[in-house]
Amino acid sequence: MSARTSAAEAIARCAELNQFSAQSGALERVYLSPEHAGANALAARWMQEAGLRTWQDAAGNQCGRVEGRRAGMPALLLGSHLDTVPDAGSYDGMLGVVMAIAVAERLRDRADQLPFALEVIGFSDEEGTRFGTALLGSRAVVGGWEESFWALRDRDGTTLHEAFQQFGLDPHRLPEATRRPEELVGYLEAHIEQGPYLEEADAALGYVTTIAGARRFTVTVLGQARHAGGTPYPRRRDALAGASEVITTIERIARASECIATVGRVEVQPGAVNVIAGRAELSLDLRAATDAERDAMWAVLHTEIAAICQRRGLGLEVVETHCAPAAPCAEWLQQAVVAGIRSTGDSQPLGLWSRAGHDAMVLAATTDVAMLFLRCHDGISHHPAEDVREDDVAHGIDALEQAVLAVAARLDARVAETQQGVVQ
Repeated sequence: MSARTSAAEAIARCAELNQFSAQSGALERVYLSPEHAGANALAARWMQEAGLRTWQDAAGNQCGRVEGRRAGMPALLLGSHLDTVPDAGSYDGMLGVVMAIAVAERLRDRADQLPFALEVIGFSDEEGTRFGTALLGSRAVVGGWEESFWALRDRDGTTLHEAFQQFGLDPHRLPEATRRPEELVGYLEAHIEQGPYLEEADAALGYVTTIAGARRFTVTVLGQARHAGGTPYPRRRDALAGASEVITTIERIARASECIATVGRVEVQPGAVNVIAGRAELSLDLRAATDAERDAMWAVLHTEIAAICQRRGLGLEVVETHCAPAAPCAEWLQQAVVAGIRSTGDSQPLGLWSRAGHDAMVLAATTDVAMLFLRCHDGISHHPAEDVREDDVAHGIDALEQAVLAVAARLDARVAETQQGVVQ
């Protein structure tokens, strides 16, 4: 199968997955839904056609495996996610899964020469759209599931525990999804960049150096709701005006740094046109290449936000709702991805830190990880306008295949060195 044929098929398969959507005329596929089941079944069929033995694990992740030189060897895991955000594009996550399947199909006749088993996984809940907590599928794989997750509810009031049972999964068997470190060689994930840097560099592919460490907060500014016409400015304690200054201050400080800070939601009470806002609640998403940079930025922002509220006579409440450590990619696996990119003719691959989170950041708790980025049109993602070039996908499949072979060569060389040392 030629690279271009693989690329065309990968793109067509992403379009085929679009049929599993909860929205008419838009793409939305969430965890433990009928659409999730349909996507898993289709991915399983493709995996089987590629020569993989398939199963759905105890968390709803779709898996496939082909043995290496010996049955039961540790696995090199390839994959990404099959779920989406609401009104999604066709490539975020899904392209990485179908590329992994394409690579497995290419290597099916050589799998018995590999010093590891080759596995493909389609994670089930990277986005967190349904239950508000992201990366549930990969958290189950690394044993990071928290008991509190079971009480999470979707917008219809269904708990995660109930959704598991409705999907046909047994919550008591969830630990069966966990992989031990000795079962894995590493994890490679191909993904669209979700940013503009490869396109600006006119590069089809790049490698990831680290995945952003993220913290999220709910920041509540407390004022006093009073009549909009009858309250003079010196006596106003306007929570929305204070929150507005907080938002512009966050943007100003973050722009001057290497960090990213985003306010994506603002809720105001009482929310009447003729009432001064007594309460304004805003979200803050803070990311950086390292945890130290991120935490230092939060210290600066918190000080500035508190100063704004004090100057305006406003109260301030801050609740941290999420914290994920940065996940550096393993140097030796980065080198394998770089070798793969170079095999496509790019002699100086571009290294990027991932501003977005990925399943790879969770897998890093259990095994070494690395990522291959593909150029996406205008850096657009989480939107129907998400787009990729067929040539880039062809290069990406080539690079991922060569990265797998580079991992194999590295492990064989390591075994040879060990054996030589024993003989000497």
